Amino acid sequence: MFIAPILIVAMILTFMLSFWTGFTDAAYAISTIIGTRTLKPIQAVGMATVANFVGMSFGTAVAFTIGTGIIAPEIASGEVIIAALVGALIFDVIASWIFSLPISETHVLVGGLVGAGFAAAGIEAINVFGIFSKVIIPMVMVPPIALIFVFSLTLFILFIFKRFTATVANKRFRKLQLVSAFCFSMTDGTNDAQKIMGIATILLVYYGYLSEFTVPLWVMIASYSTLSLGTFLGGWRIVKTMATKITKLRPYQGFAAETGSALILGTAALTGLPVSSTHAAGGAIMGVGLAHRRKAVKWGTTRGIVAGWILSLPLAAIFAYLAYNLILLIS
Repeated sequence: MFIAPILIVAMILTFMLSFWTGFTDAAYAISTIIGTRTLKPIQAVGMATVANFVGMSFGTAVAFTIGTGIIAPEIASGEVIIAALVGALIFDVIASWIFSLPISETHVLVGGLVGAGFAAAGIEAINVFGIFSKVIIPMVMVPPIALIFVFSLTLFILFIFKRFTATVANKRFRKLQLVSAFCFSMTDGTNDAQKIMGIATILLVYYGYLSEFTVPLWVMIASYSTLSLGTFLGGWRIVKTMATKITKLRPYQGFAAETGSALILGTAALTGLPVSSTHAAGGAIMGVGLAHRRKAVKWGTTRGIVAGWILSLPLAAIFAYLAYNLILLIS
């Protein structure tokens, strides 16, 4: 069976993005458990790697949104997807690895699709309503929801455990944090892997290997495997930013942040919303800091992180737009 070379290149880049996402974005799910010293980095990474695979049980709703709800499926050619991924990867490497900014991998990918799709077929190829309802609104709402929920949960925990000594409370929450961190890693993994599954599947549909958008098992396994490999190799510079530069964390705070983030990401995965783990984790960590005292949150660092979130989508779109036009020029 003849396989178009452009499809092979697009698939390779798709799973490269999966690996890179695990290397950077998946690190947020274990930042709090490292920040509270409950687990050593290598232990947390091993736990997150296993949790990523368990995330397969959440289905493919997010994959469907990414594959069919951002750009028109009929223009999702290898050239468009390659441009989207190249634009996303270039911006991602510059922002997250060179400048250590905890950007949103979700919005980098969406921005890449928008930029390449617009370059290929204009605004008609962009699902503006879908992007607004399933990407922009959650992008705005997730951080404050996470902040408010985790702020309230932290105050509740402080009220319940006010009679316990710090030593006893920390001991109990270190055990509970193992569960909350696993759940956070699991829901974060399924959100990240499903985005890759969406790209790979729509390519197979476009080139006629699938008659409808149904994620094959091998695509699921490849997505989770490359994501887990990236997670295992880790992105420790970004973990440090999230876990220690916003606010110092205690075990009960780590538990609250992870629980809130896991609930938000799990709900999003089941409802097909490609939300960002950086938004959930960032808002949650701010929430636990505020519950302690306002000055516990390092607002200078927070402003830089929020700026990275806001710029992710438009800058990735610009990079992808340029990448598509460069591909046309070369070909």
